[in-house]
This record gives sequence, C-alpha cells and structure tokens, in this order.
Amino acid sequence: MKFTAKQIAGILNGTIEGDPEVEVQELSKIEEGKVGSLTFLANKKYNPFIYDTEASVVIINNDFVLEKKVDSTLIRVADAYQSFSILLEFYNTALTDDKGIMEPVSIDEGVVVDESCYVGEFSVIKKNVILGKDVKIYSHVFIGEGVVIGEGTLILNGARIMSRSEIGKNCVIHPGCVIGSDGFGFAPQKDGTYKKVPQTGIVRIGNNVDVGANSTIDRATLGATIIHDGVKLDNQIQIAHNVEIGENTIIAAQVGIAGSTKIGKSCAVGGQSGFAGHLIIGDGVQVQGKTGVTKNIKDNAVLQGTPAFDFKSYSKSYIHFKNLPKIVKRLDQFEKEQHGK
Repeated sequence: MKFTAKQIAGILNGTIEGDPEVEVQELSKIEEGKVGSLTFLANKKYNPFIYDTEASVVIINNDFVLEKKVDSTLIRVADAYQSFSILLEFYNTALTDDKGIMEPVSIDEGVVVDESCYVGEFSVIKKNVILGKDVKIYSHVFIGEGVVIGEGTLILNGARIMSRSEIGKNCVIHPGCVIGSDGFGFAPQKDGTYKKVPQTGIVRIGNNVDVGANSTIDRATLGATIIHDGVKLDNQIQIAHNVEIGENTIIAAQVGIAGSTKIGKSCAVGGQSGFAGHLIIGDGVQVQGKTGVTKNIKDNAVLQGTPAFDFKSYSKSYIHFKNLPKIVKRLDQFEKEQHGK
C-alpha cells in the first residue's frame, strides 16, 4: 500500500519540507533507505545518514538543524521516535485488516463470528466460543471449547488457545503460543511414581497484552492463572499454573516462572531469568538477565545473580570475583613469606 508525505504528515500532525505528493510503500532504517521508503531520525549517532539516505521521506524532530541540503522530503514532528511508532502501529493495523472466513475451516455450530472478524485457513473453533468484534484468527489456530476472546485481539498463526481460557481486548497472541494447557502438577506416590493432579482452572488474560511466539501459559490447578492489563511477554516464556503477573510488567525471552508466584505491577524482567514457586514479587522490581529469584522481593528492588541479591552488591562483588586469581596469588605469596619467617 502507498501513502503520500501529505497523508503521513496528516496522521502525525507534522510539517512537510519538500514534495508533499511523494509516495512511500515500505519502511526502512535510515542507513538502508531507498526510493519509496519511509524512515525516521531520532538518535544523534545516525545524523550523518540523513544526508546520504535514499529514503523518499524522513521523519525528524522539530528542533533538528540541517547542516546542508537533503534530497528526501522531511516531516518535522515533536518526537520523531514516538511518531514513527504511531506509524508502525498504523501500518501493522492496515496489514491485518482482514475480514471473512476462509476455507477450509472447522467452526462448531452455535459459534457466532461477527462480520468484522477474520478466520484463516485450517483453523478450528470449538463450541461455546465467544469472539468480540474485529477479532482476527489466522491460519492453523485451535480455539478450544468455551474460550472468550475480546474485541480487536489478534491470534496469529499456529497458536493454541485451550478450553475456557479468557483473553481480553486488543491483545496479540503470537505464532506458536499455547495458552491454557495443563500445569505441571504431579503428586509423589509411596512406590516412587507420580500421580497427575488434575488441572481444573483457567487462564485469564487482560486487555492490551502481548504474548510472544512459542510462549506457554498454563491453566491453574484451581482458580485462574492471571495476566493483568498491559503485560508484555517476549518469546519462549514459561508461565506455570496459578501465576499472577501485575499490570504493565514486561518480561524478556526465555524466562521461567514457577507455580503460584505473584509478580507485581510495572516490573521489568531480563531474559533467561527464573523464579521459584510461591513467591511474592513487589511492584516496580527490576530483574537483570540470567537472575535466579528464590525469595520474596520488596517493591522497587533491583536484582542480579543466582540466587538473586541486591544489584549494587552484586556489581561490587563481581569486581572482586574477576580479580580472584590475583588475590589468591597474592595470598599464597603472603603465606610463603610468613612461613619463611
């Protein structure tokens, strides 16, 4: 699809310098810009590229001062980075503006699919499913019995939404996700074997939640595994049964959260971190990558290490850890000198 600089400036409430009728049909990095592409400049490190880029349109900040003439049409805005983010969202929405029911699909009787919805090829929707307006279900998706999906949510290719799961409005469930599968519950027996504990709960996901590709969210043993509004989950994350994640928390890839742990609001969790079960993590906590959290954490703590401890203490300790061979060598030399006396 094509847009003119004039149309883009209208969306962003920006000011045009150059040809308002120049057209773009793709997005690019400024250093890789070519004719017909749209890009932006928000980081000073990339300033030199504006004079060499072949991009047809460049979004820049209002206060950016040109040192020489540029060939691109410029759109000046208050915040170039934020404006480009708005355009990315607009562009993505346009790409996913599909409607209708493709063939072949399997939709049980009684499921009402609004005319604003989309169901892609080879998808399966079981009975008693409720779909809000503008829900998009792409190819090879499975939607189990009694699932509720809110208005404007995207379920992308190959996702599995198991029975009775609840997903709010304007969520994005990326390819390969499994939501609502059995939690890892097994009771040890006297003979050394394990007996499966039935997982009878559900998963409840709030509004404006993103779940990255191939992530899994297990249903609760009893009650609900809860992902609150605004949570953003990266790819390949494991969330166990009865976990609760607070509003606007963001979690990077390959994090594992064991059963019944509760993570507060507005937390940030680095990649490959792990949480033991039955913990309470406060609001505003920051967890550095590869951290192992094994105890309850108070609000606004910053953690690193395994087991996790205060980030500043970790940094100071790490300095000594790197110097440990030198320290040991000096200690050995000191002991030799003492024995020599």
